[in-house]
Amino acid sequence: MGRIELKLDLVMADRRMSLNELADRIGISNVNLSKIKNNKVTAVRFSTLAGICEALKCEPGDILKYVDEA
Repeated sequence: MGRIELKLDLVMADRRMSLNELADRIGISNVNLSKIKNNKVTAVRFSTLAGICEALKCEPGDILKYVDEA
């Protein structure tokens, strides 16, 4: 079975948006956003994902990547 990796750090760098700015825009704590950014989570709420996409003007596929571990 594969896994999902988050590429949030790359998209944030491309948009030149800091962790603090993104956290403020989507209304979550810096700590929680840092965990998402660093792939330290096992789930992300759709509402959080939608907020990230809105703030970064991107699609979920720009942030999520499937990695086949076979």
